[in-house]
Amino acid sequence: MRHIPNIISVIRILLVAPIAMALADQRLALAIILFAVAAISDAADGFLAKRFGWQSELGAVLDPIADKALLVAIFVTLSFMKLVPLWLMVAAVGRDVIIVSGAAAYRIFIGPLTAHPSLISKINTVCQAGFILVVVSRAKFSLPPEWVITWLGALVFTTVAVSGIDYVLVYGRRAATA
Repeated sequence: MRHIPNIISVIRILLVAPIAMALADQRLALAIILFAVAAISDAADGFLAKRFGWQSELGAVLDPIADKALLVAIFVTLSFMKLVPLWLMVAAVGRDVIIVSGAAAYRIFIGPLTAHPSLISKINTVCQAGFILVVVSRAKFSLPPEWVITWLGALVFTTVAVSGIDYVLVYGRRAATA
C-alpha cells in the first residue's frame, strides 16, 4: 500500500506523451480529460503520501519529475500550436531547467538535497495548470473570453518569475553555507 503514491506518480509520467499527442492531434477534449486526470492524480498522490506516511525518497524524486515533465511537454506543445506565446513557454520551461540544473549541481558538488516546494512554487503550479486548462478550453469551446487567458498568462509569468527567483535565492544560500 505504501507504494501507491509512487505508482500514481509513474502513471502521471506515462500520461505526458498521450496528453501531448492528443493536443498535437487537435483532440482537445481528450487532452482536457487526460490533463484533469493527471492534475487530480497529483493531488491524490500527495494527499496519500502525507495522510498515511507513505513518503519515500523515490516519491520525492518521481513527483517533481512528473510535474515538470507534464507542464514542460504541454507548454512546448501549446507553443508549437501557437496557443501559448513563445516567451511564456520559454519562461516556464526555463524556470524548470534552472531548478533541475541547480538541484543536479547541488547534488554533484555538495551532496544530497532535500527540496521542499515553497508556497509560491505550489501557487505557480496551480496557476500553470489553470492556464493550460483555460487555453485548451478556449481552443476547443471558444470559452472563456480571451481576456481571461491574457490575465492568467500574466499571472503565470509573475509566479514563474517569483518562484524561480525564490528557488535560486533559497538554494543558493544553502549552497553557500554548506
